[in-house]
Amino acid sequence: MTEFGYIKNGETLSIRIEACTGCGACIEVCPHAVLELRESKATIRDRTLCMECGACALNCPMDAISVSVGVGCAAAIIRGKLSGGPPSCDCGSGSSCCG
Repeated sequence: MTEFGYIKNGETLSIRIEACTGCGACIEVCPHAVLELRESKATIRDRTLCMECGACALNCPMDAISVSVGVGCAAAIIRGKLSGGPPSCDCGSGSSCCG
């Protein structure tokens, strides 16, 4: 069985390690266990599980996490299913239609 991934490489998720205090709020709210604590800092455990919902960034009291939120995940999955290909946020026009 193939593992399910959302948007390849979780394109917009990033963590400023120097700003992280290791409170764990981001880990607690992430619906797909994308993040974990290593050496008292949040790190990305599996980027492919990120659906770019923004819960981690919205709940980080130190603003150490950034992610572009929106319908990118859903739009990419639907576009992939309709085209018979993999999930893709490539709109073909150079615009940012996926959030």
